[in-house]
Amino acid sequence: MLKRGDKKLINAWAFYDWANSVYSLVISTAVFPIYYSGITESFANTEGKVAFLETQWNPTTLYDYTLAFSFLIVAFMSPILSGIADFTGNKLKFLKFFCLLGSISVASLFFFEGKDTLWVGIVGTIFASIGFWGSIVFYNAYLPEVAFPEDQDRVSAKGFMMGYTGSILLLLLSLVAVNKPEFFGLESAAMASRLTFVLVGVWWFGFAQITYRRLPNNVYDKKPSNHPIWKGLHELKIVGKELMVHPELKFFLSAFFVFSVGVQTIILMAGIFGSKELGLPTLDLIAVILLVQIVAILGAYVFSRLSKKIGNISTLKITISIWAIVCFIAFMLDKDQENVHLYFYGLGGLIGLVMGAIQSLSRSTYSKLLPDTQDHATYFSFYDVAEKLAIVFGMIIFGLLISLTGSMQWSVLFLAIFFLISFVLLNFVGKTKYVQ
Repeated sequence: MLKRGDKKLINAWAFYDWANSVYSLVISTAVFPIYYSGITESFANTEGKVAFLETQWNPTTLYDYTLAFSFLIVAFMSPILSGIADFTGNKLKFLKFFCLLGSISVASLFFFEGKDTLWVGIVGTIFASIGFWGSIVFYNAYLPEVAFPEDQDRVSAKGFMMGYTGSILLLLLSLVAVNKPEFFGLESAAMASRLTFVLVGVWWFGFAQITYRRLPNNVYDKKPSNHPIWKGLHELKIVGKELMVHPELKFFLSAFFVFSVGVQTIILMAGIFGSKELGLPTLDLIAVILLVQIVAILGAYVFSRLSKKIGNISTLKITISIWAIVCFIAFMLDKDQENVHLYFYGLGGLIGLVMGAIQSLSRSTYSKLLPDTQDHATYFSFYDVAEKLAIVFGMIIFGLLISLTGSMQWSVLFLAIFFLISFVLLNFVGKTKYVQ
């Protein structure tokens, strides 16, 4: 078994980002939302609504609620499963299960091709999301077991950088297939999109095998016992109490929840903002998505280096300040502005710079703040729950403000408040040996 700090172990762990990030880019952000929008428009009624579960839905609202439902399931389920995983020492088995669930569910989206198969698109989206976010809990929990605290900023950033790189490669291939289906002997862009979903599932599951071969299972040699569910719940209860007596963890999780409301909402809604609010064509939106991913590689690297010099908390404050600036810039954009697409490109570059940075630094900072413990999965489940609840809360707030103001711009501006609050909360995170 490879020891903590071994380069081969670190590379294998980071490679899971390469494997699974194609889901977050191709499925969550780029190809599938555009495909879903086009397919649902083809069979929507005169009011622009589609029927699902004997109810008429706005397609965008149905998709948002579908994702929110999957996040709530993960938020409820992951702490319980993490407690079981820590008690039995089988994080790797849970990681494998959720990876398999996610990759099969993504591939099943191939069969979503019209009105009669809308249920496939909805159910596949739910289980793919559960598979992705469920696996992330156990993947993140390995960070303190594969890297020493002083290396965790760099290692966390390395994972995100590999993820962005791999997802860019597959997205470029997908875009060529969708825009030039005849080049691959395909009959239409829709068929190219559907095959892309299968390719994402194969990519995710296939490259994950490299990670599986190196990651250890049962690092602390836990012994199997009867009633693992109840013992897991007991483990969860213990960790929950421990969180309350570590003020630095409590304040960091609070800050993480608050700024995640802003970060995740902007990431999820940026494409729709560009399309609906600024009237940008699909090619511009895809180009901006690619730009964000490319710049995010640089951002994750630069800010991980900066954190070594000025500390994690100060670096996080800088990224949060830039996110607040993003909100103000987005508020000032208008589709009637000359060259508004160029401003949107600039905004995308700014988002990319801090997107990789805040995601990788948040993960490594939390890992550094953990006490000396063997319950890494359980601790990271609280981190995951905070993020998922933030996404649900952010989408609800964003949607509510749109309905009240009739404008996404005011909704985006309101998100700046969350970054301000999180900036204040980070001041209460006490300094530790590895977090300054």
